Amino acid sequence: MIVDGKQIARELYAQLATEVALLSKSPVLAAITCAPNFETQKYLELKKRKAAEVGITLRVIELPATVTTDEAIACVEAVLPDVDGIVVQLPFPSQVDRESLLKVIPVMKDPDGFAYGRLPDACLPPVVGAIAAIVVTHQIDLKTQKVVVMGRGRLVGAPATIYLEQLGANVTTFTEEMTDALEYVRTADVIISGIGKPHFITIDKVKPGVIIFDAGTSEDGGVMVGDVHPDVASVARLYTPVPGGIGPITVAVLLQNLVSLVK
Repeated sequence: MIVDGKQIARELYAQLATEVALLSKSPVLAAITCAPNFETQKYLELKKRKAAEVGITLRVIELPATVTTDEAIACVEAVLPDVDGIVVQLPFPSQVDRESLLKVIPVMKDPDGFAYGRLPDACLPPVVGAIAAIVVTHQIDLKTQKVVVMGRGRLVGAPATIYLEQLGANVTTFTEEMTDALEYVRTADVIISGIGKPHFITIDKVKPGVIIFDAGTSEDGGVMVGDVHPDVASVARLYTPVPGGIGPITVAVLLQNLVSLVK
């Protein structure tokens, strides 16, 4: 089965619109970006449009490419009192200490869930929240599965591993550099990948009936593709395509997190 991420997102947005309408005031989210490229600008426009559709105000604050860590932190601190949540739209220039910047955001105003796994009240990060939404929609019991997570990045691999461990799943986390990773992939019941390697996982590297959560995105010949080759869908029990799978759900989860923090 190929997951329709857009349909799941639509259901989340409908639920969100109902919840926001019951609030005493419209939630306000700030997104701080720095010299955004074309892709980042488009992503921010999408967030702003989807937020408006459910009654949330998104303010985009753009910093110059020359910004320092102290200046970026000062911006976050200045914005915090006036908003219900704040996101730092990565990437930021190399001269900015990303970790120091993110730590300035208090957990109760962090819908991106950057403190997930470190602080008990942290939100589930949007990518992992999207995976959780798919799990609920398709009634998947991850506790009984052998799960392999490809990559240890802070947006996908690291929080996905924490999420799975909290569920009590049998999880092994790898990076693409590990020589024995594919041996585990070949016997995995569930694969979550976020390494950003175009079509790294092919049909000969998985077993029939595998469940695939492809959270990796990269460009191949001017086209956005995932870590998993589309042919894998023909043997998978469940497969999230790129684009159209996990991606559309992540923005809905981000806004869902914001509303949860407000409530």
